[in-house]
Amino acid sequence: MERMVITMLDFRMDTFLAVCRSMNFTRAAQTLHITQPAVSQHIHYLEKLYGVSLFTYQGKRLALTQAGKSLLSAATTMKHDEIFLREQLRTLGRDHKSLIFGATLTVGEFAVPERLAAYLLHYPETDVHFIVANTRELLQRIDTGEIDFAIVEGFFEKREYDSLPFSRENYLAVCGAGYRFAAQPHRVEDLLGERLLLREPGSGTREILERYLEGRNLTVQDFYQTAQISNLHAIKTLVQKGCGVTFLYEAAVREELQDGRLRAIEMEDFPLQHDFTFLWRRGSIFADHYREIFDSMQQSEST
Repeated sequence: MERMVITMLDFRMDTFLAVCRSMNFTRAAQTLHITQPAVSQHIHYLEKLYGVSLFTYQGKRLALTQAGKSLLSAATTMKHDEIFLREQLRTLGRDHKSLIFGATLTVGEFAVPERLAAYLLHYPETDVHFIVANTRELLQRIDTGEIDFAIVEGFFEKREYDSLPFSRENYLAVCGAGYRFAAQPHRVEDLLGERLLLREPGSGTREILERYLEGRNLTVQDFYQTAQISNLHAIKTLVQKGCGVTFLYEAAVREELQDGRLRAIEMEDFPLQHDFTFLWRRGSIFADHYREIFDSMQQSEST
């Protein structure tokens, strides 16, 4: 579903955002189909309007000043809100509402569906556009206005997004039911001789592991072998077949743990706990609306 944009913001702000995306005046001009002098004029207008410099050069490379970074954050939120407002005005007076959001893979498959089902039963007139992607992609989609909010498992810049804790989940080391270790592992260092199956960069599930390893002066490359797989079910199948070990949220493997296809590897400092987070652009004028949706989903979980 594409969401068309008719901008209410000053067209020079669109120029500013285009320059920020490419950090190059020439490429921004090409993207906007205007001349490079016009791009420079738009930026100079904004700098005069706000009384600050927005860009500086570090050697030959264009960079944002601190004021430029602040304007970028505010302008990104304004652009997002403008797109959201257009969607709301388009459906004004109709019986239908719209819910346009995303979730990371584990959240989307194992934490959202029941709550979304309860929400739709309560609000049957709602049109839904729900995408599943990794944390990095979802944040980009929020910033460009493709989705209104997201529920993620990964880390994010708290200065850029407002958030509420959606749920708290256990994070486990997991292996196949019949997997044999030379010696029972007690710490993550004892697993370094195994093949590690893990998600792609940008995945929240992977980022949790990478940050944990960093705290122990380790990286995923310290494992004997690694296999990077973007499909969660493929990872679980390979682990069940004894192809290595992995780290996943308990919600993603609860069924396999219960029926004995997988088992948790009991070690010191495990399981970890981490929040699934409901988030939207910081400073959005529609924050109350997002909180209402969050509250409705939380109430759906309790019913």
